[in-house]
Amino acid sequence: MKKKNINSVQNWLLWDEFLSDGIIKLRNGSYIKIIKVYPINYNLKSNLEKEAILNSYKIFLKTCNFDIQILIQTNKEDLSKHINKINIQKEKEKNEVISYISNQYIEYIKKLNKEKISSSKNFYIVIKEKNENKKDEIKNKEIIIDELNEKYFKIKECLSRCGNLVFECKDKVETKEIIKSFLNNKNFNKT
Repeated sequence: MKKKNINSVQNWLLWDEFLSDGIIKLRNGSYIKIIKVYPINYNLKSNLEKEAILNSYKIFLKTCNFDIQILIQTNKEDLSKHINKINIQKEKEKNEVISYISNQYIEYIKKLNKEKISSSKNFYIVIKEKNENKKDEIKNKEIIIDELNEKYFKIKECLSRCGNLVFECKDKVETKEIIKSFLNNKNFNKT
């Protein structure tokens, strides 16, 4: 009798284990760390500030002599809570001018939402370290964790010079969602 190959959820999940400092061990033995970047609004900067930001970004690219993956996630915003707050405020005021302006603003927001113009973007950087020495797993794991954290601090320092805020993704739920939404098993396992 031939035994059936039953695929469980664990067989197709990309990650094997979540470690400290937001480091994830993948099923292929590699380790990754996901970094969240809060960008600056470059368009609001003066020409001198723009030049300084570009120079800092060049330094970032030169400093990162390792593979990185930049991920951008766009989400459509739900503006219903914002509209409800405007309506509540409008009811409190009971002023015709404020009511008129509020209604115009609500219509504008609904139009943007309908045209799918209202969205938010999340920016992530994924750094990866391969497990080259499979013999001494525990010692090698510590070295890999140290190397990933060193890369994280290097990225954080360089991007902070550009004015960006940089944080580790330590929340397992958020990290799992990022992995599920972005990482393509075939392409990511090749690198």
